[in-house]
Amino acid sequence: MSEKIERSVSDFNNELKLKGFNVFQIEKDGNATKTYSRKDFYKICLTTGRSIIHYADKSYEHEGTVLFFGNPHIPYSWETLSTTYVGYTVLFSEDFLQLSKHSESLQQSPLFKIGGTPLLTISEAQREFLNGIFIKMIEEQNSEYSFKDDVIRNYIHLILHEAMKMEPSENFEQHKNAASRLTSVFLELLERQFPIETTEKPLNLRTAQDYANNLSVHVNYLNRAVKEVTGKSTTAHITDRIVSEAKALLQHTDWNISEIAYSLGFDYPTYFNNFFKKHTGFTPKSVRVTEV
Repeated sequence: MSEKIERSVSDFNNELKLKGFNVFQIEKDGNATKTYSRKDFYKICLTTGRSIIHYADKSYEHEGTVLFFGNPHIPYSWETLSTTYVGYTVLFSEDFLQLSKHSESLQQSPLFKIGGTPLLTISEAQREFLNGIFIKMIEEQNSEYSFKDDVIRNYIHLILHEAMKMEPSENFEQHKNAASRLTSVFLELLERQFPIETTEKPLNLRTAQDYANNLSVHVNYLNRAVKEVTGKSTTAHITDRIVSEAKALLQHTDWNISEIAYSLGFDYPTYFNNFFKKHTGFTPKSVRVTEV
């Protein structure tokens, strides 16, 4: 049974990688929703049931139908409370949507950014309309039509536009321990930046200010929360994780020092060399030679 699940998960991820999207009915593909962990795909969920969604330092408990927008760059967690939970999910990459140069990045969209409106309460009429769109997407996904990707893109855009017309849910509540929740979100967001898999996509978030901007909080608030909960500064956590990744890249890839420096967000190899030596006591070259 476990081998079957592993194969289905592998097929699911391969399909995402090849097509840039996947759409499925939740009650018919529960394993996919639980095992999905790719950090480069956005998610839209139309769900009916009772659950609690934790998003940054806020939580939302709902019963009924909601439309949720998940950004792969922003950690969140979802607790299902009801015994029956039904709906649909579509996963897609920003590249799949083929946004024009003049289009707003999905990360800046009010539907996907952490300070935006990721959760919408849906009426029965809206639920029926959106259900129809998801059903049509599933039908297209399973069809042999040569241009089905274009059709599905249009359906996703239609959902986005319909959502922009709706009123956001206002039942978010501050987490009982805001500092703890924000720290947890920061640490998960930090971990989501790794591993660095290609030199073509360098590390984007390198400073406490970068993370604060991404989480839509003041950097001082983020620093206080992280320090209070962990005893270490935000910068120290970021530095430790970059050093750890640098060691892994030096020991397990054939990238040259310049490529590793660039992949970790350093403009020049000398900056990386100085950074690495300051925090490890060794030069990048000596670590690589030692491991060979």
